[in-house]
Amino acid sequence: MKPIDLTLTISKSIPIFPGSPKPQFILWSDLKEDGYNLELLFLSSHTGTHLDAPYHFVKNGLKIHQILLDRLIGKATLIKLQKTKNTAITKLDITTFEKRNGKIPNYLSVFFFTGWQKNLKKDNYFTENPGLTISAAKYLASKKINLVGIDSPSIDLGKDESFSVHHILSKNNILIVENLVNLNKISSKEFNFTILPLKLKDATGSPVRAIAS
Repeated sequence: MKPIDLTLTISKSIPIFPGSPKPQFILWSDLKEDGYNLELLFLSSHTGTHLDAPYHFVKNGLKIHQILLDRLIGKATLIKLQKTKNTAITKLDITTFEKRNGKIPNYLSVFFFTGWQKNLKKDNYFTENPGLTISAAKYLASKKINLVGIDSPSIDLGKDESFSVHHILSKNNILIVENLVNLNKISSKEFNFTILPLKLKDATGSPVRAIAS
């Protein structure tokens, strides 16, 4: 399979989670005055397609710079489910997939395609997005899943303001990747992934370049 870019482009106009700052690209040097172009970047560590470190929700959880590379490169299962606003990914969705395709092995990574990414420019993108139920999150935790990815701005349902699923996954040291794109372009149920965050000391998250191959 040719590499597929699963990453949103970060720009000044990228939609951002309510309460987060809009990215800024500030000109610092230019060719005419300095002989080279250089910009300063101002953005949240959870802008665009990004990785949540467990420390995002767990006091003593792993921070971004502590995550080992072998957790960011590997094999994944892709579960395709068409989900509309405020519609959950349930444990039954996952076990039904397993009945049809075989058990998801322990320690694997799991990506969910919901189709929600098409609503990126809509007002309800961040407030009515699909996400996992608590039982689905606990089921993945019982399988000691390495990483969970989704084409939604949050692994939690938009209406869940307590971030229940984030807490369950993070407490079980499961990495979370949100705001993925182009998962529909992956034709197989298994693929290789690469998720590359910046190595930011003590950070809760980082924008990533996410790739399927």
